Amino acid sequence: MSEESETTQEIQPIKEDDTQPLKPVKPAPRWRSVLYTALGVIILLALGLLGGYKSGIGDRTKAASQVISKQLTEQYQLALVDEQFGRYEAAKQRLEFIIQNDPGFPGAQNELAKVLVFLTIPTATPTLAPTPTADIRGVQALFSTAQQLITAGDWPNALAALDQLRKQDPTFNTSQVDGMYYFALRNYGVNLILQQGNLEGGIYELTLAERFAPLDRDANGLREGARAYIQASSFYGVDWKQSAAFFADVAAGWPSLWDGTMTAAQRYQVALMRYGDELFGRNSFCDAVVQYQAAQNIGNLDQQASKNFNQAYQTCYPPTEVPTDTPAAPPTDTPVPTP
Repeated sequence: MSEESETTQEIQPIKEDDTQPLKPVKPAPRWRSVLYTALGVIILLALGLLGGYKSGIGDRTKAASQVISKQLTEQYQLALVDEQFGRYEAAKQRLEFIIQNDPGFPGAQNELAKVLVFLTIPTATPTLAPTPTADIRGVQALFSTAQQLITAGDWPNALAALDQLRKQDPTFNTSQVDGMYYFALRNYGVNLILQQGNLEGGIYELTLAERFAPLDRDANGLREGARAYIQASSFYGVDWKQSAAFFADVAAGWPSLWDGTMTAAQRYQVALMRYGDELFGRNSFCDAVVQYQAAQNIGNLDQQASKNFNQAYQTCYPPTEVPTDTPAAPPTDTPVPTP
């Protein structure tokens, strides 16, 4: 029995001596840490480039929108000119182009409806008749009247006289009448903008004058200022930040340009104050101070802006404590013993 039990026992494997030294653990290769660092840098660069790309796209889109708005305004003015001179098909094409790019463009839908009505009216076929002898005396009198009205600076009546003259005899003193048209339209447009604050009307008259000759630098610059004023006004009361940015350009070039109610400088100051109030409400006190100080350079702040400015300034620039000198302790007399 003992022999059988000994033969059935499992043979135990020979264990290594626990006192033998352990095998060294290989450190992780350095190339992995370098790879992870490089991947992190690449990801950060990609995120930065993506953010810059999106910002650039936004700026480019904004600039393109401003250019398109200017082009549509010019096309609208030209459409009005075409309509006045009976070029209804050309006016129709311009207005359809405007509506295609901006369906909500002010006045475009109404003008297109008017033009379509004119296009549906059949043109009467003139009947041939003997050509009467032109009455030069009446045309000459109108010419002299137009000259006198231009000299007096009565631009609307001068233009009315020229219209009547040209209706009676389109060939009378053609070059001189064209020059008188240009002079009267140019000065009437300038008068509407500067004296009456009628920016749209002034732009229209200057655009008509441009049909006869190129505008001079002053008149063209004034027209650009009027267009910029109208564009800046579209943000007024809606987006104070944009309004302040656009009126900053208008006020820099044409501070006294007005729309019949307020000058560009006044609207710029109001936009600065209201934008400052918005920043103050968002606890951006230091940014609000910048807007209020810019508004102060134009004139006195209103009550709300003045109150917010004082609080924002105190928060952004708190007063620093002035160290006070600690008074020295008075000297004490040491008693001297008497001998």
